[in-house]
Amino acid sequence: MVSVLGLCAALALLPAAAAAQDVAGDCSQYTNRSCEECLKNVTCLWCASSRRCVEYPVRRVLPPADLCELHSARWGVCWVNFEALIIAMSVVGGIILIMLGVCCCCCCCCKKKSKKPDKEDERMARERERRRVRQEERRAEMKSRHDEIRRKYGLFKEENPYAKFEN
Repeated sequence: MVSVLGLCAALALLPAAAAAQDVAGDCSQYTNRSCEECLKNVTCLWCASSRRCVEYPVRRVLPPADLCELHSARWGVCWVNFEALIIAMSVVGGIILIMLGVCCCCCCCCKKKSKKPDKEDERMARERERRRVRQEERRAEMKSRHDEIRRKYGLFKEENPYAKFEN
């Protein structure tokens, strides 16, 4: 958690370092003082192992090893070194990439399922249609049998009760 906060603090200071003027003067005047004094000027880099305050090499992203080793280099804040910053950024970047990959896979899988009906769904629909047709046939057969029985015993109801008075 601490390295993530350091990452955020260092990233927040990046634009300020690019635009900052050397207000406090030369960075070497803070050598053998404290990290806090050195880093008040955003163009300075503190090397904890040699207790030197040097100008940050803006043409390179990371300070070269002959200037200061990564585990000793401090920029922006004194409690985060470049090694921890790189590790934290790698972890956060990896997590973001994994999350994007999982989201893309989930979206693609859902789209494929919704576009094409599954073979199982098609089979179930055909079976459902067969059952419906058989049920209608049985219903028609039962109706004709019931109508025959009603005619046989004179219980058949005519469609129009006034039909016998028309003749």
